[in-house]
This record gives sequence, C-alpha cells and structure tokens, in this order.
Amino acid sequence: MSLTAHQGLLESLAQRGRLRGLRPIAGMDFASNDYLALAGSALLRDLTRQALDTPVGSGAARLLRGNHDAFAALEAEAATHFGAPAALYFGCGFAANMGIFSALPQARDLVLHDALIHASSLDGMRLGAATARPFAHNDPDAARRALRDWRRAGGTGQAWIAVESLYSMDGDTAPIAELIQLADQEDAFLIVDEAHATGIWGPQGRGLAALYAGQENVVTLHTCGKALGVQGALVCAAPTLIAVLVNRARSFIYSTAPSPLLAQVLRGVLAHLGAEPARRSALLARVAQVQDHIRALGLRPSGSQIQPIILPGDARCLAAAESLAAQGFDIRAIRAPTVPKGTERLRLSLTLNPSQRDIGTAFAALSEILQNESA
Repeated sequence: MSLTAHQGLLESLAQRGRLRGLRPIAGMDFASNDYLALAGSALLRDLTRQALDTPVGSGAARLLRGNHDAFAALEAEAATHFGAPAALYFGCGFAANMGIFSALPQARDLVLHDALIHASSLDGMRLGAATARPFAHNDPDAARRALRDWRRAGGTGQAWIAVESLYSMDGDTAPIAELIQLADQEDAFLIVDEAHATGIWGPQGRGLAALYAGQENVVTLHTCGKALGVQGALVCAAPTLIAVLVNRARSFIYSTAPSPLLAQVLRGVLAHLGAEPARRSALLARVAQVQDHIRALGLRPSGSQIQPIILPGDARCLAAAESLAAQGFDIRAIRAPTVPKGTERLRLSLTLNPSQRDIGTAFAALSEILQNESA
C-alpha cells in the first residue's frame, strides 16, 4: 500500500493554487445560501423543540424500516405547498439530482441540459442510460434545435429538458415560460432545479416554475438546506415518476433515510413561510436596495440575491477574497472547474444575516479592491 499517488495529487493541486481545505466559519456572511437567515434562527430552534418527540435518527433506508410517518406527512404538505401532484424527500439536493437523472430518463431518451447546470445533475446523467447533450445557457431556441436535430437523426425516445430556475454562480434566471412552451410543443419533460429560488422567488416563494408545477411533464426540485434553513431536498412530480424514483433511484434506495426530526421541522418551516411572508419580503427588498451599490462597482446587477464579481485569473480572485476576509467579510473566490476558466469570480451572496450597515461597508471594501485592480 502506498499513498504516494495521492500525495502527488495534493502537491500538484497546491502548486497550481487549487488545494482546498476546510476552515472555520468567520466574518460577515456574504457566502452562504442561508438566504432567509433561518438556519440559526429562533424559529428553527422553537420548531426543533416542538419536534423533540420525533425520532432523531431514521435507523434504516426507507424501503427497509426507515419510512417514518414524518416523511409521508412532509411529502403530502410539500406537494400542496409547491402545487405539485406528489413529492419525495431525499437526504440532500445532490442525492436528489443523482436520483432524478439516473432513474427517470431511459436508455433511448435524450436529456438536453443548460450548459451551466449543476454538477450534481451532470453526475446523475453520467450514471443514467440516456444520451445527454448541453445547449447554450438560457437559450430555448438552441434547445429546440438540438432536440429536432436529434429526432431527425433517428432519436425516438423521450426528450427531457433540464435547467436551474436561478443559477447559483451567475444569479440569473431561466426563461421558464419559454421552456414550458417548448416542452409542451415538443412532447418533452421539463426538469427544473429550484434550489436557489425556493422560499424566495415565484408566487409566495414557491419557485420560479410554481405556475407549472402541477403539469404532468414538469419535475421540480426544492432543496431544504438553503433558504429553508434545514436539510434535504424535495422532488415534486407526477405520482408515476415519484414511484419510479422509489424503485429505481439508487441514491434513494441505498441511502439511510434522513432524520425524521428534521422532516418534522421542515413541515413547520413550510407552514411558516406560507403564512408569514416577512422574511421573504425583507430579502427581496434588500436585493432591490443593493442595485445602486452594484452599479457603482461598474457591474450589471443580476437581479437576484446572487451577484458575481468577475475577476479572471485564480491569483487575482484569491487575493481579493483574502483581502476581504482580512477586513471581516466572508466573500468567497470561485474558480474553475466550478465556473468556466477565465470567469473566476467573487460570489456575493445576499442574505438576511448581515445588517444593512454591514452591507454598506462590504460594498465600500469591494469598491476599494476593484479600484486598486484598475489602477
């Protein structure tokens, strides 16, 4: 046995400035996906106390002895909340995307996906039997051409179109209405990952595809560890597709079920967000308020809670992030392969965790860094 190859890998990463490491949480939060500041909130603590009679551990996969009543209750309430026919609770969004793309598209099918779709979706496609092809970011016409080209070349299976509703690194939104129209016209399914929209965007924060979630040809994914503040993911779809996931999604079948206690807490979160829009309204107001700050940096606002600040080159991006960290701001550098090479960036994530004053001082620090960059 030898660790030489692995040590060499780490040394190579270090030489290229790509070695990652875990570090403690520090600084003002401009990096997390805790958009509604629920993760450490008194609301979640109270909901957890109320749920303490629920088992903490599930003890098994759901197809064995881990199918606690809390899951069925959460799934029924989630389907109602998101306007979908049925729902299935996974342990995390990565597992949910792995399950969706490896189990639902079949051997002769085609998955057309946005070029910037999440890594978890791409990994699910690699495990699946369908052909997967990218189309230009946010370009429904490109998706239409690719689908028709596939059919003209003899493709006879089912077509699936896969997108994110709000992209995690660029902060822009998908043209959902046009994509729904395309799916309806071309007899295709549309899979929409609502991870960064859930709880914030769309009617009552139910996602940007909420108006279409009840359609038989629409699958939506709502992660529970971002704006909802807890853990896990809910796949919403037609009952037939949910049953296929239960029977064919390996990331569901062979995983110990999530915590029933957290499922119970999530029920409370959904009920709260449905009845009390104050947090969502506060975040949307904050997004609107920072538009002038963003323009003052010479940037085009993304229009969402995620704002990229492009600084091409690993060294430039890392130096800017380190300078901000030294001033007490947690704004992370994002580099290839997470984003395309040459589009390295600071990812500014706007949440309800910092104060309005913190936001002002963070933008002042960013302005100074960018001015020094251009000097």
